[in-house]
Amino acid sequence: MSNTMTDVAMPQLAESLVSATIAKWLKQPGDPVEQYEPLCEVLTDKVNAELPSTVDGVMGEILAAEGQTVAVGDIICRIAVPAPAASGPAAAPAGAASAPVTPAQNAPAGAARPAGRPAGAAYAPAPDPSAPMRARYSPAVQSLAAQHGIDLAAVPGTGLGGRVTRKDVLAYLAEGPSPAAAQPQAASPAQPQAAPAVHTMAPAAVPAAPGQLASAGYAADTAAPSGAQPPLPPVRHSGLHLSESPKIPEIEVEIGRSEYLIDVTPIRNTIATRMRQSVSEIPHAWTMIEVDVTNLVLLRNKLKDEFKSKEGINLTYLAFLMKAVVSAIKDYPIMNSVWAVDKIIVKRDINISLAVGTEDSVLTPVIKKADQKNIAGLAREIDELARKTREGKLRPDDMTGGTFTVNNTGSFGSILSYPIINYPQAAILTFESIVKKPVVINDMIAVRSMANLCLSLDHRILDGVICGRFLQRVKDNIEGYTPDTKLY
Repeated sequence: MSNTMTDVAMPQLAESLVSATIAKWLKQPGDPVEQYEPLCEVLTDKVNAELPSTVDGVMGEILAAEGQTVAVGDIICRIAVPAPAASGPAAAPAGAASAPVTPAQNAPAGAARPAGRPAGAAYAPAPDPSAPMRARYSPAVQSLAAQHGIDLAAVPGTGLGGRVTRKDVLAYLAEGPSPAAAQPQAASPAQPQAAPAVHTMAPAAVPAAPGQLASAGYAADTAAPSGAQPPLPPVRHSGLHLSESPKIPEIEVEIGRSEYLIDVTPIRNTIATRMRQSVSEIPHAWTMIEVDVTNLVLLRNKLKDEFKSKEGINLTYLAFLMKAVVSAIKDYPIMNSVWAVDKIIVKRDINISLAVGTEDSVLTPVIKKADQKNIAGLAREIDELARKTREGKLRPDDMTGGTFTVNNTGSFGSILSYPIINYPQAAILTFESIVKKPVVINDMIAVRSMANLCLSLDHRILDGVICGRFLQRVKDNIEGYTPDTKLY
């Protein structure tokens, strides 16, 4: 059987991305490749990611070496894809049209094999319109299925087009597999199937007969021999998959005993470029205000245990701060703007960039439309983005669209800082450590929980008056929290 070579190009993983660096090849020439299976790890200026295959086949020529920076659209490798074989009279019923096997047209579970087709032969029934959606699994679904060893093809889907959702997997775990799902049988032609399952292609264990996809190393998705339990197909991945942990710079050259060199990763290089661009192009100004957060401390202490038991995550001060900032931006929308030489662009959507530190970098994932979320919703977003950042699972889309940055420098004890603006935004606000100190209230000294809010601003767009009023509004919002404040 002849093969056709399919070129794999470097995709545009993010809107502003023009190139990416090949970090490591996960497949070598001659290795079988499944659709959506990672081919290589790539490094971008935003995240580290795995590049998935778009076809089933065999790994062919590798055109980009490890460590090479490749422009978007350039070919990085080729995959040998088996050409569809013509079906003979003995392989298909008379008058039946032959069709190549594609991932979207694999046989439903329990479908009867046409008479005369040998066991293991490729078979593609009439396409099911729900199959394309049914075969697409989100990363959350795949992760949950892999954790519990679930065959997703056996899980009934209630999503769009029969797609399996996370709720479907949890329900399947709670109920347990049905006898029909555990041991599928050939369905009668007169018996309709409520939710056909789409199986994936598995690597072949024995040489294929003529007419099969032998060159690609596949075995058809057919019924197992009588009395044998069919093997579970591998969990398929879809979309862009990210490295499990952020890459830490490696020691390149050791110079004597007094010093050594480390390589500059693309992410670190981007941070350096953006910081230099920010301080060289933006005329920074800086101001600070002190906030009494005593009522906020009492409110959080009152709610944190209940929130933890209900949501499974910690209730941090940052969620309350972010709500106060978003409310203030609504009152002063010029804070949510960008300098455009002859114009000032004011963004309608309030997308808050959250500065999150890792071992070797600081990333700023974005909470989209933060003004539409309550305190509990912001807490969930903060926890998810912080976890994804530290695990190296951010997607490029998580890093784009920010309009205002918030940083919690108080988490490591800082009481005063001068933040650099997240280019090209107009301002960045840091929330410093909460410190108990004596303050004067009505000519009397009292011990209160106090914190500093530090704001860096683009003086081309913003002036002291507007930023002073903005900070005062944030202060009023924070000091306005009471024990009766609702999270939802």
